[in-house]
Amino acid sequence: MTQGRPLLNRRLAEFGTTIFAEMSALAVRTGSINLGQGFPDTDGPEEVREAAVRALRDGRGNQYPPGPGIPELRTAIAEHQQRRYGLTHDPDTEVLVTAGATEAIAASLLALLEPGDEVIALEPYYDSYAACIAMAGATRVPVTLRPEPSTRTYRLDLDELRAAVTPRTRLILLNTPHNPTGTVLTREELGAIAALAHERDLLVVTDEVYEHLVFEGEHLPLASFPGMRERTVTIGSAGKTYSFTGWKVGWITASPGLVSAVRSAKQFLTYVSAGPFQYAVAEALRLPDSYYDTLRAGLRAGRDLLSDGLTEAGFEVYRPAGTYFVTTDIRPLGESDGFAFCRALPERCGVVAIPNAVFYDHRDQGAPFVRFAFCKRKGVLEEAVDRLKRL
Repeated sequence: MTQGRPLLNRRLAEFGTTIFAEMSALAVRTGSINLGQGFPDTDGPEEVREAAVRALRDGRGNQYPPGPGIPELRTAIAEHQQRRYGLTHDPDTEVLVTAGATEAIAASLLALLEPGDEVIALEPYYDSYAACIAMAGATRVPVTLRPEPSTRTYRLDLDELRAAVTPRTRLILLNTPHNPTGTVLTREELGAIAALAHERDLLVVTDEVYEHLVFEGEHLPLASFPGMRERTVTIGSAGKTYSFTGWKVGWITASPGLVSAVRSAKQFLTYVSAGPFQYAVAEALRLPDSYYDTLRAGLRAGRDLLSDGLTEAGFEVYRPAGTYFVTTDIRPLGESDGFAFCRALPERCGVVAIPNAVFYDHRDQGAPFVRFAFCKRKGVLEEAVDRLKRL
């Protein structure tokens, strides 16, 4: 304490060490299989890794890259959006490279929000959303994705979303495919969100880092809906798609005015990052469709292996339509406190998971749910399933 005040900014007082750091440390301490934090246990394509090595050796990116990102990567991002979704972007004015999606989220919210603004976020939400909204001095307004036990899916209540909008609402923060529930918003749901944004003159920041990890349904960028391109900031990332999460290469695509606003905040965060890796990601974005097909097939197999094993172990499983996380209900095991369950799980059977309640403002809504990651090698998942059967 100095001058009678806590050292930590009061806006961040509710945020301590992230649950991911806590559970990953627990995994190391107990020698457990870490199905908590979402990172693959194998590297991505060899040709992409070699592209990074080649850039290092050729001296490309070893010094500060351009603030908006190297031209080769911005062009590749624009080509990707055009090829996959028919969205046309000017690489010079409508693409901004960031230090992963995490910085893209932070820079977008810091740029677009002012104290007193309200932000609607789908709950459960990735934990950095809440922290970034708080740092901007805005207020988060959660709209809860609710589990449907009959279908074992999570669904968005569009009436609840509409009712959450007030005169103070500045933007909607979307995440589809959705972490942690694995929900992929449908064309009808996204169309309703687009209509609401028009009606109430709202901005939308949409986190689409799992765009290529869809097993059922299809990924539809909100920016592709009529009239949404001018009011949407779309966030992408190389980490989840190419299994190089440590490189921290992300990006936004948006109209020139929105990109300029976000760049104004981003330049005072990292300024630039990941110079040589930007060249490698530019090559990764041009991989053929067969790469994405193989990626999805492998993750779908992992999803099914883990989901079946969790079901056999006694969990109620919400099999995801996208991402590489599966949400489970622990109540069939006679448990109801996800935090206590996850903290005891390593000692009980040598597996680490994440309590979903950490992603909720309404902690009671997430209390009995636990998230497992299946972006691991087949043998690791099989061993985890065998251990979980001890429950």
